Amino acid sequence: MAVRTAVRALRQRGTPDGPERDVLGRPARAYAAFLGLTLINPWTVVYFSALVLAGGAGALHTGLAGPAAFVAAVLTASASWQLFLAAGGAVLGRALTGPRGRLVTALVSAVVISALATVLLLGG
Repeated sequence: MAVRTAVRALRQRGTPDGPERDVLGRPARAYAAFLGLTLINPWTVVYFSALVLAGGAGALHTGLAGPAAFVAAVLTASASWQLFLAAGGAVLGRALTGPRGRLVTALVSAVVISALATVLLLGG
């Protein structure tokens, strides 16, 4: 497998056609995908439910300003993290799907496959 991967990568390095590019399309679509994945993640729902339920009693004494500020801060932090993931993924995706990125990725994977096969054969 490792030899086949390396040989195929070296043969195809001059061809401009590669795998399907821009799976998520534009950065806005990537952001929406990450945001959607976060929203449907059950642990996110459990976490925010626990925060809301734990802070419910204190809201009676402090008014709504404290909880509103907390929700705004959580939304800002979450949105900035999602934006960072989407932008970083878009940049990394463009770098790895170019001709040089595909070649390097294929050769590195061939080396990893060889190393894992060697460890498996030696009983390590």
